[in-house]
Amino acid sequence: MLVDWNEFRATRTQLGAAFIRILGYFREDGIKSVAAIEEAMRARDARGLVMPAHTLKSEARQFGGERLGTLAEDIEMFARHCVEAQISPEEYLPRVVTLRPLFEETLTALEREANPLVQRGRPSFGRAVGY
Repeated sequence: MLVDWNEFRATRTQLGAAFIRILGYFREDGIKSVAAIEEAMRARDARGLVMPAHTLKSEARQFGGERLGTLAEDIEMFARHCVEAQISPEEYLPRVVTLRPLFEETLTALEREANPLVQRGRPSFGRAVGY
């Protein structure tokens, strides 16, 4: 499941008027976290993977981004193992490569659902269907 919509709705209810602003922070922080993870992987820096993966995991799950949260957690836990074992994280390169497209797919779904102006599959008043 890409997004746990029950978790999304619970967060939207809990945050109230601040929801859209906080979702914007998720966008900004997520872009930075993904870039930091990619850069750390290029540098084979396991330590540099830990915090951005942890941040991405927590923020994604706050909005119900389960698949993204799970991948970020997997990267975080492996990076922690690499730090402890003093080994390179390059084995996880294929997973890190899938992170950006998954972040973008998740963010698109969240923002689409959060936007009250988005048409959700029903014809609007005064508009002929199919034209």
